Amino acid sequence: MVTLRVVPYNEISGLSSLGRIRKLLNIAKEDKIVLLQGRLKKEEETELIKVTMEEINKDFKGIELSVIYPNGGEKSPWFTKAKENLINNILGDRTGLTIIGPASIVKSIKKDPKKIELFTKEVKKKRKRK
Repeated sequence: MVTLRVVPYNEISGLSSLGRIRKLLNIAKEDKIVLLQGRLKKEEETELIKVTMEEINKDFKGIELSVIYPNGGEKSPWFTKAKENLINNILGDRTGLTIIGPASIVKSIKKDPKKIELFTKEVKKKRKRK
């Protein structure tokens, strides 16, 4: 079974950068796919990847990460871009969608301007040792 966890941006906005990273990584380590309203700062994305690499072991295989922008990379009129930039400066990095999934579940994330496809792997159940 695949579990999606929607995280509104305001749930992480009051946290420090490291707090945001820890919260999102801990959700992914619970074998849940995180759908974050908004996006992390570039430095936070880099730090998330760094922390993830340090925590890889036999139980945690890492993460897959993708950011989707609202206009899908399409050209917008200058006034639309100006409005988006103003809103982004006021509200922070709330535009877009960030997907973070455990590498043990997410096979790949493919995106193009019109859609996103998230491919999952079949999760093998862990046997209890007697």
